[in-house]
Amino acid sequence: MADEGKLSYFFLGMGIGVAVGILFAPKSGEETRRYLRDRADEGKDYLKKRSDDLIESAGEMVDRGKGAISRQKDQISAAVEAGRQAYREATQAPKEEPGPATGL
Repeated sequence: MADEGKLSYFFLGMGIGVAVGILFAPKSGEETRRYLRDRADEGKDYLKKRSDDLIESAGEMVDRGKGAISRQKDQISAAVEAGRQAYREATQAPKEEPGPATGL
């Protein structure tokens, strides 16, 4: 029996709360739905803008990374070519043959 009394008080309190909410609501139901819809649209627009900004930022980072890789590749290629050239010069240098000794 005590549980039935608590349950009835709960429903009575809920009914009073709904009635007070309706009486003191600052806006009508349609206005409230419009307000909520507008706020949801603003949130959606904000998230879209932020995601576009993040995508653009990621693209810039990728471009910078590609540029850095390209520069490193060019430097390595230049170093390898310099090494090859140095090797060619070292192996193709004319060997000096001992000439007649001058006895002065």
